[in-house]
Amino acid sequence: MDRGLRLLHLVADAPGGLTVTEAASRLGIGRAAVYRLVSALTGHGMLRRDGGGRLRLGAGLLHLARRAQPLLAEGALPALRRLAEQAGATAHLTVVEGGEGVALAVVEPSWTSFHVAYRAGARHPLDRGAAGRAILAGRAGVAEPVSSSGELQAGAYGVAAPVLGVPGLEASVGVVALAPLDVDTIGPQVLATARAITTALS
Repeated sequence: MDRGLRLLHLVADAPGGLTVTEAASRLGIGRAAVYRLVSALTGHGMLRRDGGGRLRLGAGLLHLARRAQPLLAEGALPALRRLAEQAGATAHLTVVEGGEGVALAVVEPSWTSFHVAYRAGARHPLDRGAAGRAILAGRAGVAEPVSSSGELQAGAYGVAAPVLGVPGLEASVGVVALAPLDVDTIGPQVLATARAITTALS
């Protein structure tokens, strides 16, 4: 099992896929053993071979990821509720799926007269909006808050920070509001929430 999981991680980290020979070399095992692992993992849809015979991740992993998403959302909700009430803005956890940002969990504040209605499941490019750009910053190892204005919705303002330190998860946490947000005030709140979510999910 350990070898199979290591193989999945190797393929996941290889954008162009891997040959069996490359996989065997990196795992330090023989090609015959890799073929056995590939056969089992392909049978469960975790791996596939592309037209050139290179190993790629299979659609079966997407199924597992979707099953895990409700658990992620549930673990993040307490911290998101605190953030929404504290900031008086709609709080959200955004994850990467298929190269886009997807709002996995959304919490609206209970005491404001007006706030942004942000639907869980909403998708957007990673290079637009605070949530997506915070994820890109996290990829570069930058944990500072990111702000945006009107990039996804006219008249909406956002502040977000990456959720770092959870293996296998690319995500950000942030808030969105109908009025400009003071990054000096909201930024530390968002960062604290990102750290709380990391602790809850680790």
